[in-house]
Amino acid sequence: MDKLLKVSSNPHIRSKETTSNIMLYVVLALLPATGFGVYNFGLHALLLVLVTVASTVLTEYIYEKCMKKKITIGDLSAVVTGLLLALNLPPKAPLWIGILGGVFAILVVKMLFGGLGQNFMNPALGGRCFLLISFTSIMTNFDCDAYTGATPLALLKSGESVNVFDMIIGRTAGTIGETSMIAIVIGACFLILLGVIDLRIPGSYIVSFVIFITIFGGHGFDTQYISAHLAGGGLMLGAFFMATDYVTRPITRNGQYLFGIFLGIMTGIFRIFGPSAEGVSYAIIIGNLLVPLIEKITMSKPFGKGGERA
Repeated sequence: MDKLLKVSSNPHIRSKETTSNIMLYVVLALLPATGFGVYNFGLHALLLVLVTVASTVLTEYIYEKCMKKKITIGDLSAVVTGLLLALNLPPKAPLWIGILGGVFAILVVKMLFGGLGQNFMNPALGGRCFLLISFTSIMTNFDCDAYTGATPLALLKSGESVNVFDMIIGRTAGTIGETSMIAIVIGACFLILLGVIDLRIPGSYIVSFVIFITIFGGHGFDTQYISAHLAGGGLMLGAFFMATDYVTRPITRNGQYLFGIFLGIMTGIFRIFGPSAEGVSYAIIIGNLLVPLIEKITMSKPFGKGGERA
């Protein structure tokens, strides 16, 4: 009985998995999308990925060295941030874009708020949105050697037809890592099988988005129209790899469902009613800002608290 009453400091539930292991799994899961992006867009895309990852790792190292803090680049979180940011960049973006975005993501969004576990939004998305606002023309120019012209979602928004099969495979214009739906899903399945992520957030995100565009998209339940939206604009990359970020997602089960539904609705609003054909990045960042409120609403009350007074 004495052992049952023993009080110790948290965490009370421990896991054999470490942060570095989980981050390594995420890196491995992103390799199919990265490899296809390099194959699809060429050597410059590879250089952009390498430079962006190097900028995030070096920024974290230099900041912690200057502030005399423990060096944490070994946990690979900076590598994941740099890789996700690079996969969200146009394939022909200049290398300095990746460097600037990487420095902003790590220094401003992550380290100045206390480092891993303290950031209030996904660092990679924070870096991308900073670049989108600051250098719109560069970040929305997807012309490259293989593809020219607007992205499939931009064509879809203007009323033109798109080749959904090409979008699923990845033979389209777009950012380095968003084009191949197949490569992204392969990586997502890897994380699901390892138990790193589950389907609560991605599933509720995708289902609510499909319902929203079915009602408000003007095409009804048109499977080709819906498939094009799901395969384009980084929705799959955002749903499985960024919305599921441990730090910036809700910790409660019901909160995760609510979070996913909110993301689906916001993405639908941005795509259907907004001027842009995308919207995933802004939807997730707004959702990140609302996570404290979502957790407050969905957090279970402690035993013996919150009961009605007689």
